[in-house]
Amino acid sequence: MPRPKRADEKDAIYHALNRGNGRSTIFKKDADYEAFENILAEGLTRSSCRILSYQLMPNHWHFVLQPTVDGGMSDFLRWVSLTHTMRYHAHYKTAGEGHVYQGRFKSFPVQDDDHFLVLCRYVERNAKRAKLVKDAEDWRWGSLYRWSRSSEPLPRLLTPWPIPREANWIRRVNEPLDEKEIDSIRWSIRRGSPLGEPGWVESIARRLDLESTLRPRGRPKKKLPNESRLPRNES
Repeated sequence: MPRPKRADEKDAIYHALNRGNGRSTIFKKDADYEAFENILAEGLTRSSCRILSYQLMPNHWHFVLQPTVDGGMSDFLRWVSLTHTMRYHAHYKTAGEGHVYQGRFKSFPVQDDDHFLVLCRYVERNAKRAKLVKDAEDWRWGSLYRWSRSSEPLPRLLTPWPIPREANWIRRVNEPLDEKEIDSIRWSIRRGSPLGEPGWVESIARRLDLESTLRPRGRPKKKLPNESRLPRNES
């Protein structure tokens, strides 16, 4: 089955993520996280893309990105992933021993309304959800930690958001998402389908040729030979 088309339009918002090959650890110590953030800073000077929110986890990462030219997100993450892979192998002397990442990154478009805010809460509370920290803002390797400082630590990576944060944002991030919010995000992660209101999702999927991401995978269930003639149960 061919890969679904990747959306990557100027000024749109996307959630992008990738994992270590076989879910292996890609950040083993603080210096690994620091090195990756330096790569991000380099990548921002080379590519036309903004980081709105992110979180680095031991075996994967999440980004909420906004390209400033068509194709800017792919250019940015392609360079970041390739550079990280090269420097990882050089540092750990593992060249020729396999891939660092499981494959190309996953991504999907996000509506710039409350869905964007829910997604950022999902991304920024990842370490808390994994019980790596008690409070989400204490995880050093993400946007919430950086945003909550009096000034962003160097290297500066973040761009102001297209819509305002909710009041008491840190408290909101620490609150669990409800089951419906989590299911919607996880569906979009699995399928690469847009995240937003139903009408927006249908419109953007049609325009960007992503309609296949809205349909369940697998072949349609076959009808029994005489199924159409079977009597229906009365309600």
